Amino acid sequence: MQINDLLSHASEWLKGTGPNSDVVISSRVRLARNLNKYPFPHWAGKVQGEQVIKVIEGVAAKIDYLKGATSFDLSLLDAVDRQFLVERHLMSLEHAQKTDNRRVIIDNDEIISIMVNEEDHLRVQVMQSGFNIFEAWNIINKLDDALAKELSFAFLPEWGYLTACPTNTGTGMRASVMLHLPALVMTRQINRVLAAISKLSFTTRGLFGEGTQATGNFFQISNQVSLGLGEPEIIENINGLIKQIIEQEKQARDAMFAKNKSFLEDRVNRSSGILKSAYIISSDETIELLSMVRLGCDLGIVNKCLDRRSINELFIMSQPAHLQKIENKKLTSQERDVKRAELMRNKLKI
Repeated sequence: MQINDLLSHASEWLKGTGPNSDVVISSRVRLARNLNKYPFPHWAGKVQGEQVIKVIEGVAAKIDYLKGATSFDLSLLDAVDRQFLVERHLMSLEHAQKTDNRRVIIDNDEIISIMVNEEDHLRVQVMQSGFNIFEAWNIINKLDDALAKELSFAFLPEWGYLTACPTNTGTGMRASVMLHLPALVMTRQINRVLAAISKLSFTTRGLFGEGTQATGNFFQISNQVSLGLGEPEIIENINGLIKQIIEQEKQARDAMFAKNKSFLEDRVNRSSGILKSAYIISSDETIELLSMVRLGCDLGIVNKCLDRRSINELFIMSQPAHLQKIENKKLTSQERDVKRAELMRNKLKI
């Protein structure tokens, strides 16, 4: 598989299927693991980093879950290709910024990705479309067992899995769910919800994860605590929290539709009109407007809609690296704004 092959491939997390996919974009579970007897990546020398890569790639080739997976050497990818993988949520921005002795292993369905030599030797993640946190956990649990049969992980009974960052020590698990919460934002309930989330030891990020702010009414919610909790307990905790948020968002949507339908119709149709007619548009504005179009389609306000998967894909296809991959050349910021508008006009002609 080549990087360009991913352009025509539907990422699992963007399919718009699965439970509550009108509110939940995707569910993800990530595990941090380190190899015993090797220094953590930020302490390892070049030779040690190369040894870790060789060991992990050798094991990955044997595992059924990773059959046909591709290992990308980040030092051989240019900045656009690396950003492209970040935009697809297949690796972190931090991983993309340093390329020596770094790999990312991606399965053909873009369900599983493994960052090698990021902050830890392995950052394994599984993503599913919709509210499917238990299915993501089921897959990664089996994958972790398969890896553990072949690799000796750094582990102490009293501490659990040892990680470069103390906050990940214990299970090494981060479970996260990406939600689309436009009604809670428009009814100004979102700050109350986010404050409650923080008090419960969960954290909130934006569409592109750590270091990003919420845009387009997208919020990625994940656990903060890994030590002292079992993996099933972490999954149960986030599952219970997300259920409550989904219910609050749906209630807010129903109330807005019942009490202020004209306002909602106006916001949705104005957003659709701009996307269908603009000739220059920024990435942030596109996400904000697409968010309203998606809400309008989910509520039946827009008569002729793209399917949910197509709308989800537009959030990613309109990002800078994806636009440049589509055009097969580097573009200036202004050129990207023009091409993004062109993409929207063409895709929303329905």
